[in-house]
Amino acid sequence: MSKTIIVSNRLPIKIQKNNQELTYKPSAGGLATGLGSIYKEGNNIWLGWAGLHLANEEEKSQVTEDLEKESLKPIFLSEEDVEGFYEGFSNATIWPSFHYFPQYAVYQDNFWKSYQQVNQKFAEAILEVCEANDTVWIHDYQLLLVPQLIREKRPNISIGYFQHIPFPSYEIFRLLPWRRELLLGMLGADLVGFHTYDDMRHFLSSVNRLAGIGYFHGEVEMGNRKVVVDAFPMGIDYDKYAKKASSPNTINREVRYRSSLNNEKIILSIDRLDYSKGIKNRLQALEIFFEEYPEYLEKVVLFMVVVPSRDTVPRYQALKTEIDELVGRINGKYGRVSWTPVHYFYRSFPIEALSAFYRMANVALVTPLRDGMNLVCKEYIASRLDQTGVLILSEMAGSSKELSDAILINPNDIKQIVSALHQALTMPKDEQRFHMEIMQNSLKRYNIHHWVKLFLDRLTEVKEQQSYMHTKILEENTIKQIKAAYQKAEKRLLFLDYDGTLTGFAQKPEQAKPNQELYDILNGLIQDHKNQVVIISGRKHHTLEEWFGDLDIDLIAEHGIWSKQVGKDWEVQEGMNNDWQKEIYPVMDLYVNRTPGAFVEQKAYSLVWHYRKVEVGLGELRTRELSSHLKYLTSNMGLQVLEGNMVVEIKPITANKGVGATKWLQKFPSDFVIALGDDKTDEDTFKAMPEDAFTIKVGTGNSEANYYLNGVEEVRDLLKNLGMKKQISHG
Repeated sequence: MSKTIIVSNRLPIKIQKNNQELTYKPSAGGLATGLGSIYKEGNNIWLGWAGLHLANEEEKSQVTEDLEKESLKPIFLSEEDVEGFYEGFSNATIWPSFHYFPQYAVYQDNFWKSYQQVNQKFAEAILEVCEANDTVWIHDYQLLLVPQLIREKRPNISIGYFQHIPFPSYEIFRLLPWRRELLLGMLGADLVGFHTYDDMRHFLSSVNRLAGIGYFHGEVEMGNRKVVVDAFPMGIDYDKYAKKASSPNTINREVRYRSSLNNEKIILSIDRLDYSKGIKNRLQALEIFFEEYPEYLEKVVLFMVVVPSRDTVPRYQALKTEIDELVGRINGKYGRVSWTPVHYFYRSFPIEALSAFYRMANVALVTPLRDGMNLVCKEYIASRLDQTGVLILSEMAGSSKELSDAILINPNDIKQIVSALHQALTMPKDEQRFHMEIMQNSLKRYNIHHWVKLFLDRLTEVKEQQSYMHTKILEENTIKQIKAAYQKAEKRLLFLDYDGTLTGFAQKPEQAKPNQELYDILNGLIQDHKNQVVIISGRKHHTLEEWFGDLDIDLIAEHGIWSKQVGKDWEVQEGMNNDWQKEIYPVMDLYVNRTPGAFVEQKAYSLVWHYRKVEVGLGELRTRELSSHLKYLTSNMGLQVLEGNMVVEIKPITANKGVGATKWLQKFPSDFVIALGDDKTDEDTFKAMPEDAFTIKVGTGNSEANYYLNGVEEVRDLLKNLGMKKQISHG
C-alpha cells in the first residue's frame, strides 16, 4: 500500500529531557496542525530532526521506538551538524538572503559542506522507508537539496517540495555561490510550491537565468520530466482558532488580563525575534504616533510579544538590545504611574493566552519587512468572533495578497504606519465588521486543510501527466515496431524538420550547418529507392538549396511557402505576396532597437525576429510585447504570428508546414509515413499526418505527436537505425 512521507527540518513534537527522563509534547504550529490529519493515516510517516542532541545510542533507540508509535521517524543530528547546517547555512546564509538582507549573509564553505551532508542524511533516511508508489512531500529551505538526492535514487517516485519563506529576486539569489546547486536540488521535485505568485516568478526567473533551463506557463522541462511550479497560499485551522476564542479558559484569561488595564484600546504585536519582522520600525512609529496624536496618551497601549529566537547569535542579541532600548525610551518618555504605553513580553505564550490577546486587541499590527506568509494576522482574524477589530498588515507579507481588506502599509514607511494606526483607531464599527467579514469568509474557505488537499491533488495530477508523457517516450520496443513497419513498407514518406530536430541550435542561424554525420544519415536513407525524404523547415529556400540541393531530397521551405521536388525548380505557393512587409518590418525593427542582440531576418514572404543572443529574461519579455503588438496589427491582414524556439515569425496564414506536407501526402501515397519536429510550427505537420503515421516531437511539452524523443542525438540514432539494411541470416 502506497504511503505519504512528510519531511521537514523539525518533527511536529518537542522532545525534552528532564532528570534522564524523556518527555514528548506536540507542537502547535500551523504545519503540524495542517498535516496532522495526514501523517497518522494508514502507514504514512513524518520524518525530521528530533530537535534534541542525544549522544547515547540507547536513548536514540528509545526515542525512535517511542516516536514510531506516533508515525514519526526521527533524524539525529550532532552538535556539529546543528552548528554548520542549521545555525550556519540555513539561518546565516539562506535566511538573510531569501529575506532580502544579503548584507547579513555569511558565505562559508564549511557551512555549505555541512548543509550538503545533512541533506544527504535526510535523503538516506527517506530512502530507507520509501517505496516505488509513495509520495514524498519535503518542506522548506533547510532541505533544498533533498528532492534531487531522492530523484537520483528513485527516478519515478512522486516528490513535492513546498517553501514556507520567500524566494528572492534573481538579483539577490545570484549572490549565493551555490545558487545552481540549490536550484537543481529543488527541481528534483515534480511540484514546487510557494505561498505567492511573486515567489514563484522569482524562482522561475532564477531557474532560467542561472541554470539555463527554460519554462513555459510555470512548467520547467527537465529532460523527459516536467516540473510544475505554482503558488499555494497556506491557511490556518480556522475552526480551531475560532473555537479557542470562545472557550471558557480563554475568556477567563481575558477577564484577568483586562483587570490590570484601564479600559485602554489595545494594539497587538506578536513576532519571533528576527530582523525581518520590522519590530524596530513598529516601535518608532508608535513613538511618533504619540507625538502627533497626544490625545491618545493613556488611552492606547501596545501589547508586544517577542518570542526568543537565536538569542545566542550576536546580531540577534544586538536586535534584542535595540528593542529593549526603544521600549524603555517610549515608556520612560510617555509612561505614567497608572499607565504604561508598551507592555513588552520577551517570551512565548500558550495558545490560550494568545487567543485572549487576539480577543482583546482592537488593532493587530503585523508589519514584517519581508515574510513568506505570516499566520499571526490570520489567527487574529479567526479569533474576532464579533467581527470587530482592524488589521494593519505589511504588503511585504505573503498574506497581504489574500487579505486586501486589511490596511496595507509599506513597513519601511514609518509615517504610513503612524497614519494607519490613527485610521485603525478611528474606524467605525460598521466599517470594521464589513472588512472583517470579507477576510473571515476568505480564511474559512482557504484554510489549512484546503491548502494540504490542493497541493497533494496537484501533485497527483502532475504525476499522472508525467506518466502519460512517459508512455509516449520513444522506447526500444516502439522503435522496433517502427522499424518493422518501415521494413515491411513498399513506399515510405519521411518528413524531417531541420533546426532542433536534425541539428541543434546556434547563436546565429547561418552557423547551424549540417555536418558530415547528418549527410551520411540522409544519404543512408535516400539510397533506398522506397524512401521519399522531405526536409520541411522554416529556413529560407536558398539556404536549403545550398545545403541539400545536391541530394535526392525534396525540400519545403519557409513553412510551406516554397517547395521543390527532386529534379524540379522551386515553386512558390499560389496567392503569396509580400506587400505587407513594408508596414510590419519597421515595427519589428523598432523592437530590435530596444533589444540588444535581437535582429530581424527578412525572407521572401515572411519576417523572423530572432532573440537567441538577447539577455535571458529580456528576450522573453520583448517576445510577449512584440507578439501582442503584431497580433493586434495583423488581425485583419491574413497573417499569422508564430512563436518558435527563440524566434517570432510572421507569415501569411495560408502558409504552414501542414499545408506543405498535405501536398506531398497527396502526390506520394505511402504505406509508411513518419514526421519529426520540435516546436509549435511542426504541430501543423503532425496534424496533417494520416492516423497510421508515426509522429515524433523532439523535447517534452504538449503536442499532437504520438511519441517523444529527448534531443537531436536521439533523432539521428533513430534515423541511422531506420537506414540500416535489414540483416539477412545465411545458414
